[in-house]
Amino acid sequence: MTTPISLALGPNPARRDALTRRIRLLVAATITYNVIEAIVALTAGTLASSTALIGFGLDSIIEVSSAAAVAWQFSARDHALREAREKTTLRIIAASFFALAAYVTIDAIRALTGTGEAERSIPGIVIAALSLAVMPLLSAAQRRAGRELGSASAVADSKQTLLCTYLSAVLVAGLVLNATLGWSWADPIAALVIAAIAIKEGRDAWQGKGCCAPTTAALGKASAESDACGCRPGCDCCN
Repeated sequence: MTTPISLALGPNPARRDALTRRIRLLVAATITYNVIEAIVALTAGTLASSTALIGFGLDSIIEVSSAAAVAWQFSARDHALREAREKTTLRIIAASFFALAAYVTIDAIRALTGTGEAERSIPGIVIAALSLAVMPLLSAAQRRAGRELGSASAVADSKQTLLCTYLSAVLVAGLVLNATLGWSWADPIAALVIAAIAIKEGRDAWQGKGCCAPTTAALGKASAESDACGCRPGCDCCN
């Protein structure tokens, strides 16, 4: 007797609604934190003439716009309407990445050519270190929900949040080197690393790359392996 094949077509309506509510809450938390982060980083960066710190603050503002786009998408009660808004949301997220990269690159080159020199910034180190602890948690939670729901925009926004973690690590390194060793050049170099990461993530968002719920799965693959992107067999949006 032939064993029937079971098809996994994504979460059922009840689970989908629960994931949608979770994403809304995570997006709200991300927006709230980033508004605070932006105020602190931009103020500290302006006082210290820190290109990387100002870039970090601008990334916080851009992340707010990215999260707001996802909030707009998921504000729709109808699942079909949310899916229809997906492409527009991804474009907004991608544009936010490119805008950040352009600003940071120009300002970093300005600093490296001697137009400005960053001073020590203890508040900058503190806010970057705090973000290094907070952002991975928000990003991981939203990424899991987005993948299960099959939303490329939610996954892309989680990458924007994850970028904040990378930015925090790079920023802490640059600010500490400047504060302890007086290496002012470390600040704009850190900013250029930030720009490179932003360009990559912006390109991925523009192309709609992200992980999604599997469209089909055989019974014999219940324990299927995940690929490097975290997708399971049947996921066709990571290519």
